[in-house]
Amino acid sequence: MALVNQLVRNPSRELELRVCERFADSRAWISRQVLAKQPPGSIILIDRWYPSDAAFRRIIPFAEILQLNIDRNVRVPDLHVGIVTAPEISWARAAARRRGLSSTVIHKLEEHSACTQAFERAMADHGWVLCRNEGTIEDATMQVVSAIYRVLACASPAVILPAPTSIDSLCYPGF
Repeated sequence: MALVNQLVRNPSRELELRVCERFADSRAWISRQVLAKQPPGSIILIDRWYPSDAAFRRIIPFAEILQLNIDRNVRVPDLHVGIVTAPEISWARAAARRRGLSSTVIHKLEEHSACTQAFERAMADHGWVLCRNEGTIEDATMQVVSAIYRVLACASPAVILPAPTSIDSLCYPGF
């Protein structure tokens, strides 16, 4: 965290690259030491995996961050789901928390909006699932469950899907 705080105070390409390398090294360790030991067929939910870097990095392009993670053998998920809330709603929710707006990285709504836009762009550029978080929990849950079914359908044609959904409409690049 000290390195992240240093980057916030004195932004530079060198510092941001060091932060990205540290995160990638940590993810590589998790890939080797934790994910590799999970039972086959497990559904593993991971927060703050490399797509989240797209939101918070300003100097290093996301494509470079993605390659950095791939070069370190960071596990590529079968399914990327980005949960996004409209910046104004997210900001208001954070402000209402007991600890309030205590981020060491983002201090203004404008910065938060820029982060959200960068994250949404990365999700769209890579064909990853974008789940909106302004509606009901049921709506968001159905979005994620549907995406999981699409992955399962693409992995195994024997998966039975509710009509009238077709495999062709479910399997698309990015999964």
